[in-house]
Amino acid sequence: MDPAIRLLRELVAVNSVNPTLVPGAPGEREIAQLVAHELRRGGLDVTIEEVAAGRPNVVGVLEGRSEGRTLMFCGHIDTVGVAGMSDPFTPVERDGRLYGRGAQDMKGGVAAMMSAATTIAGRGGLASGRLVIAAVVDEEHSSIGADALVQKWRADAGVVTEPTDLAIAIGHKGFAWVELDVEGRAAHRSRPAEGQDAILRLGRVMARLEMLDRALQAQTPHPLVGTGSLHASFVSGGRELSSYPDRATLQLERRTLPGEPTSTALSEVQTILDALRREDATFRGTATAMFSRPAYEVARDHDLPKRLADALTRAGGTPRITGASFWTDAAVLGHAGIPSILFGPGGAGLHSTEEYVNVADVILCRDALAELARDL
Repeated sequence: MDPAIRLLRELVAVNSVNPTLVPGAPGEREIAQLVAHELRRGGLDVTIEEVAAGRPNVVGVLEGRSEGRTLMFCGHIDTVGVAGMSDPFTPVERDGRLYGRGAQDMKGGVAAMMSAATTIAGRGGLASGRLVIAAVVDEEHSSIGADALVQKWRADAGVVTEPTDLAIAIGHKGFAWVELDVEGRAAHRSRPAEGQDAILRLGRVMARLEMLDRALQAQTPHPLVGTGSLHASFVSGGRELSSYPDRATLQLERRTLPGEPTSTALSEVQTILDALRREDATFRGTATAMFSRPAYEVARDHDLPKRLADALTRAGGTPRITGASFWTDAAVLGHAGIPSILFGPGGAGLHSTEEYVNVADVILCRDALAELARDL
C-alpha cells in the first residue's frame, strides 16, 4: 500500500470532530498526536502548539542544506459531525475511492502534504530552503488554529491542501454573518389594534433580502469565483399562538468576493432597514455584525501557481487554474503576508453522510507537492 494511503486510513480512523460544532466531541488532540508521530518518524522537527484546551496545532519543519525560501503546506485536522453516518471512522476503500468522515475534507490533503514532506526527507532532504508542514485545528468553525499559526510562523509561499479536484485554486470567496432584530408590540390575539406583529414585519425585510440576493447573482461574475450571494440561516420569534410576537430575529450569511470588504453585508442590511423606516415610522429594526472572514486571491501571474502547475505537469497531471466558492485558511495565511493557493485531491460528499476521496488523486497530489517543494 502506498504510504500516503496508509497514512490517510490512519487519519480517517481517528475521531477529530470539532467540539465547537458538536458539543462533547473529542476535538483534535488524538489526531494531532498521530500527525506529530508520523512527521517525527519521517525526519521532521516537530512542534506541538496548544491553541485551546485539548486542541493543538502541529508544525513540522524540514530544513534544507543551505538557505533559501520557505514553503508552507497547511491543512486542517478537524471535521464536521457524523450524524446519519453508520460507521464514519472505519475507512473503506472501494472502486478507487476511500470512504469515511474527513476523507475528502480534508484528511486526503493532509495525508498528501505529510507524505510529500516525509518522501523528500527520505530521499536526501532539500538542497536549500525550508518546508513547513502545518496541521491546524478548528477550520470548520472559526479557524483559531490558522490564526494562531500565522502569529508565530512565516513563509514565502503557502499551499492549503483543501479538496480542489487537483485544480490550482488561486482565490476563493469570503463570508459575513449578520443578525437582524425586528421589534413588534405584544398584545392579546383579540386586540389587533394594540399589537404589532414582529414576524410579519421581519417578512418585509426578508422580501427585500431576496431581491438583493437576486441582484447580486445577476451581476457580472468574478472571473474566478462567480457572484456574491446571501441566504437566511436561522429565523426565530414569537412566544405563543395566542399572542402578537414582540420580537423576531434573523441570522443570515452573505458570501463576499475578492475586493469586497466584509462590512458590505452589514451595510446592505442597514440600507434595507433604513428604507423600511422611511416607509413606516412604526418600523423598528437593528442589524449587528456577528462574524466574518474576507475573500482572498493571488494574481494569476504570481510565481507560486506557475511553479505548482509545472510541478503537477512533471508529476503526470494536467494543470487547471480555478477559484473556490468555499472559504479556507488560505485567506488567513494570505492576509498575514504568506501568498497562498489551494491544491488538493478530488472526491465528493463534503459534510454529507457519504464522503470519499479519490485514492489516485491523493498520490498525485503528494507527488506534485514534493516536486514543488524541491523546486521552490
